[in-house]
Order: sequence, then structure tokens, then C-alpha cells
Amino acid sequence: MEMGVRTESVAAADEDPAANLFPPPLPQPRICMWKYLDIHSMQQLEKTASTEETRQLLAELLGLSQPSQSLRDAIVLDLFHHALIFCRQQGFSLEQTSTVCALLQDLHKACTATPLGNVEECYRYFSSLLFCHGIRRPPFSIDLFKEEQLLAVADYVVNTYFRHFKLYKYAFTPQVRLDLSLTYIGLQPPKLWAEQKESEEAEEQAAIPQEEELETEAQPEQEPSQASVLRTYIKTQLSRELGQLQQLVEERLKASEDRLNSKLTMLERPFQPPPGKGKNKTK
Repeated sequence: MEMGVRTESVAAADEDPAANLFPPPLPQPRICMWKYLDIHSMQQLEKTASTEETRQLLAELLGLSQPSQSLRDAIVLDLFHHALIFCRQQGFSLEQTSTVCALLQDLHKACTATPLGNVEECYRYFSSLLFCHGIRRPPFSIDLFKEEQLLAVADYVVNTYFRHFKLYKYAFTPQVRLDLSLTYIGLQPPKLWAEQKESEEAEEQAAIPQEEELETEAQPEQEPSQASVLRTYIKTQLSRELGQLQQLVEERLKASEDRLNSKLTMLERPFQPPPGKGKNKTK
């Protein structure tokens, strides 16, 4: 028996890299200050006076089309616009605001690089990117954010992006379909689905008048051929294996969601600083 497995994307061609069975490796985390929005762009954004002006300028700087022309660009524009509002509410500097936007952009690229589930890998990648801007260890990391600011950025990204991780994955990645073909040595190749369906319909129509004419006559039972027995056995085994595979995938998805929910619950807890060691004792 020979087996051929091929994955193809419904929305893209077969050579699309997003249709691979394994997700691509994530890049190494690096300092991303002024990566997508330089200081001149940030100064232009600071001078905007209205929400519509800010969104229009942000779309031009990021190379996005109008929201009415592309729904994906509209989602990305909303993502960065709300991130910009968050940075202004936190009182971040231009360098910090540019870095937060770059963190979201790199995280979004890692999420949409594959249609397969990689939420845990993306979370580890985001944490590494965040720590590259919280510890002074040049040239690998800088102390751009304080501890409280790092926690605020982490909470914001978890509550806005990772809470809707599957929605971003659904909107920005193609649907993947698995085609499984089996070829048995020594048997004739199976007919095409259309031809087989037409032949079955013709046989059923031809069998109806024969049954009406031979109602009183006893028909000898025909023994099933080897090909039909083999076909029935294969269908039974394949249905059983597919059911077990589906159950295994559902169990793994549920376990992954439980781990992510537990991590999100831990991150949502308020930060409690450790008690001071040098407090004066009351006499």
C-alpha cells in the first residue's frame, strides 16, 4: 500500500509557505526601538489633533490601505491605534511608544506566519522581546521600560491580543485542508467520484425494473467480491482511526487552552511588591 499526504491552502496556492505541516521558526528577539515608526513619524503622530487624523496618518506610515478596501488592514489599523491610545494614557515617551508598536507588529507577524496553533511559542517570543527592553545589557537589551511599565505593557497585550489570538489567526491565515490518498498494489485504480456516482445511479435505475419483473422469482445471493470486502474493511478501519485522531486533537486543544487560561489568570493578578526588609520595629 502506498500513501500520499498533501496539504493545500483553500485561499492560496500549493507553494504558499503558510501551507506547510510545521510552523516556521520564530526569529531571535532583538531590540526593536524605532523599527517601524522612527522619531520623525512619532513626532508627526504627536501633532495630530483628532482621531480621524491620527488613523489616516498611521495608515500612511504603516503602508496600510483604507479600511473600506481591506478588512485585514482595518484590523491592523485598529490594533495600532488602540496601542497608541494606551501609550498616551500611560505617559510613555516617543521611544517607548515606538517600541510598543514594534512589539505588537513582530508579535502579529509571528502569529500570522502559520495557520497552525502556536500561541505558546508566540507568548514566549513576546516575553523575550519585552525583556530585551527592560534590562540594561547592551548590545542585547536596554533598560527602556521600568518594572511597572513592563507589567502594564504585558497586561495590555495579554488582554487585547492573546485574548483574541484565534480570531487574528482565523482572519489573517489561510484555511488548510489535508488530502489523503491511498493506492493499493495489485488493484485497479479507483474511479473518479463523478464517474462512480454516475455509474451507481445508472445501476440503481436499471435495477428497479428488474426487481419489479422478478418479484416472484427467487434470486440467488451473490457473494461479495474481494475488492468490495477490502473496500468495506478499509472504510471501517479508516473511520475508526479518524475518530481516534479527532478525539486526540480535541484533547490536545483543550489542554492547550487550559494552560493558556491558567497563564492569563496568573498574569491578571495584581502585582504585590515584596515586603521591605528594613522596617523599624515598634517598641
